[in-house]
Amino acid sequence: MTVHANTSFANPWQAQSARVVDVAREFIGVATYALRFDDAHDAAHYNCRPGQFNMLYLPGVGEIAISVSGRNAQGDWLHTIRTAGNTTQTLARMGTKARLGVRGPYGTAWPLDEFHGADLVVLSGGIGLAPLRPAVEYLLAHRQQFGRLTLIYGARSPDSILYGRQFDDWNARGMQVQVTVDRATPDWKGNIGVVPLLFERLRPLVAAQSVVLTCGPEVMMRYAARSALERGLPPDQVYLSLERNMQCAVGLCGHCQLGPAFVCRDGPIFRYDRVSPFLAVEAL
Repeated sequence: MTVHANTSFANPWQAQSARVVDVAREFIGVATYALRFDDAHDAAHYNCRPGQFNMLYLPGVGEIAISVSGRNAQGDWLHTIRTAGNTTQTLARMGTKARLGVRGPYGTAWPLDEFHGADLVVLSGGIGLAPLRPAVEYLLAHRQQFGRLTLIYGARSPDSILYGRQFDDWNARGMQVQVTVDRATPDWKGNIGVVPLLFERLRPLVAAQSVVLTCGPEVMMRYAARSALERGLPPDQVYLSLERNMQCAVGLCGHCQLGPAFVCRDGPIFRYDRVSPFLAVEAL
């Protein structure tokens, strides 16, 4: 299932020039950046599969690994980024004045073509919905090729729900969306609790024809995978997106090693049976 970098961007160390053309604030500390390549050839030949990531380089500041979170109507590539370290803070301050180097795409993708006819359950928490949004859009664009589609999404609070403005559209197009929060506000009328609990209540679920895709905090993914197994899904029908400290994107620096695998090279999309022995190991 390994998917290497786009052959049009064959040199893994060469960045392509791009600029930020739009910044959409999602909630405090999180925004979606629309990137447009400066070179028309680069723009025409770049392609990214759902689940893959780019390395974004801000000259003189630093480089970060960010999953592609979609594409807008103008063809710009979207990256949803949480402001945390120096690079993301600088990017947030610069906004549409920022010019970036883009390396990628890298890593494995959600193997959506393998799931034709299956029921898909997408379990996500927090900003983990970003790497899953392209998968959701693919599933809805090819709705007739899949069975029941369900998204269960969890946020810390109602004011930190990611892409909430799209949920009605996804529902209308054939994906049942359920949202839960850890802490409710007085005007919140929805679910309260963690994502795995809503998954456990999901009915009906035919384990033999169901596939789970999950991305979010690792503790959430561990419990979501455990719930899937308890409901009868085999480990090879559960997929996770892991984004652990990726720095070089090609498996050389070793910072993202997880057991025998390198997340940037062998992931970030993993089948659960490949990584389950390592997820519960503290500090690994």
